[in-house]
Amino acid sequence: MTHRTFLRGAAVIALVAASYFTPQSAGAVQVTAFQQAVAERVSGDDQIAAFYRERGFAPIWTGGTEADLERRTALLEALSMAQYHGLPVAKYNAEALLSRMASVRSGFDRGSLEVSLTELYLDFARDLQTGVIDSPRSVRSEIVRQIPLRETSYYLDGLLSDTPRAFLGSLAPQTQEYARLMKAKMRLEHTIAHGGWGAPVPAGKYEPGDTGAGIVALRDRLIAMGYLDRTVTARYDTSITDAVREFQENHGLTVDGVAGGATIDEINTGPQARLKSVIVAMERERWINQPGGLGERHILVNLTDFNARIFDHGKLTFETRSVVGHQDRDRQTPEFSDEMDHMVINPSWYVPRSIIVGEYLPKLRNNSGAVSHLEIIDSRGRVVSRGQSFARYTERSFPFSMRQRPGPKNALGTVKFMFPNKYNIYLHDTNAKSLFSREVRTYSHGCVRLNDPHDFAYALLAPQTDDPEGFFQSRLRSGAETRVNLDQPVPVHLIYRTAFTTAKGHTQFRRDVYGRDADVWNALRAAGVEIAGIRS
Repeated sequence: MTHRTFLRGAAVIALVAASYFTPQSAGAVQVTAFQQAVAERVSGDDQIAAFYRERGFAPIWTGGTEADLERRTALLEALSMAQYHGLPVAKYNAEALLSRMASVRSGFDRGSLEVSLTELYLDFARDLQTGVIDSPRSVRSEIVRQIPLRETSYYLDGLLSDTPRAFLGSLAPQTQEYARLMKAKMRLEHTIAHGGWGAPVPAGKYEPGDTGAGIVALRDRLIAMGYLDRTVTARYDTSITDAVREFQENHGLTVDGVAGGATIDEINTGPQARLKSVIVAMERERWINQPGGLGERHILVNLTDFNARIFDHGKLTFETRSVVGHQDRDRQTPEFSDEMDHMVINPSWYVPRSIIVGEYLPKLRNNSGAVSHLEIIDSRGRVVSRGQSFARYTERSFPFSMRQRPGPKNALGTVKFMFPNKYNIYLHDTNAKSLFSREVRTYSHGCVRLNDPHDFAYALLAPQTDDPEGFFQSRLRSGAETRVNLDQPVPVHLIYRTAFTTAKGHTQFRRDVYGRDADVWNALRAAGVEIAGIRS
């Protein structure tokens, strides 16, 4: 379905309105039939039924007023944009809707059509505002995000309280990220329609100074993707090196200017796969389309990008590398949002139950002196003597907890940042600094480790103290476990984006390290989302 076809449909609506939805065609008997049809159709939905009862069953779509016509036209125009948003166009079936409008002859038919239009509008509006998938956890259990769903009354009252076009236009995420993703989607669709990026680059390793057919293929691919100006060079020269470096930076690869195996794999990834990533990213952006946005100050951790960032008033003000959960399903970092309200300097590490029974209990059964850097604690907080055997305990019956006291070898390092949640996930320091130099940083048990935790703390404390570094360091030097509350809690968003944008430059792409985007795409495809007009 093309945009032009939809716009023709909007014009047809006006003609249909003039012919069939005028007050003159709705006599007293037909009005009663209209009300009967509406009442019957809405009987299974209390919220829609309440809306129409409060209006005395007056129509909002199928009446003969200018306001009704404006709402019908605005809805059809909005539906004509569904493809640009990566929504399932066929689901809304605008052609069938137009045909049905043209066939209305009775008050009962008009009442039935009235409710159908309301249901279609609500379905489309929710898809556009908060996502086609209203329960991401049903796709992957680690996506525990609470979708900011609105009540039916929000959509119906909003449609009547504002101009229809303005209200419908406000539903999609109003973020710069969403707008740039829409542009990236259109660019990729244009690329696909015009043959893609050409032949793939033969497998191998290509370095500055190399020549041959592989270099020509690499050159042509980089030109097609917009990383290299047109050139006839057949040598891996400075211009190709710079282009490879920029490509590597935009794809989360080690930036060395050498086109090795990982870089060639990413270069050979086609525009169809990239388009899927962009469409999934748009859906994920709708999942966090909450009233008030992400927060004037907020923390954003993109799990695929292995970075934690602080934003103030839409501007990036701090960034550090991160390590996230391992790829094993029981160690992956979940996706959710919460509020950080305090940090703990010189923290103790209270070992999660899953680690106690999964990793440490088997060692304690064989040797009660194992993992001696950890204290074994009873339910009253007392340290348990290791002069006993733990061989009799099972995963279910082990009654103790375990704790590592503050110190230079503490697993949490010198500070942890808390946004209390039922998943026991937080941000923290670590002694395993070498992991931050890795390209793929999936090594934790689920929490997020930070490369520059002290600087992160200074940034968080800056709004509430004139000397954040001095304040932090004085508590650190004391060696005592110290809780420091944030005067203003900061929203934290753990997101998962294999495609995201920056204000300038190419769209960024990352590997689907947990395989979640593949599952989200499959769910979108099952819902009717298409790639470049072809179900894929």
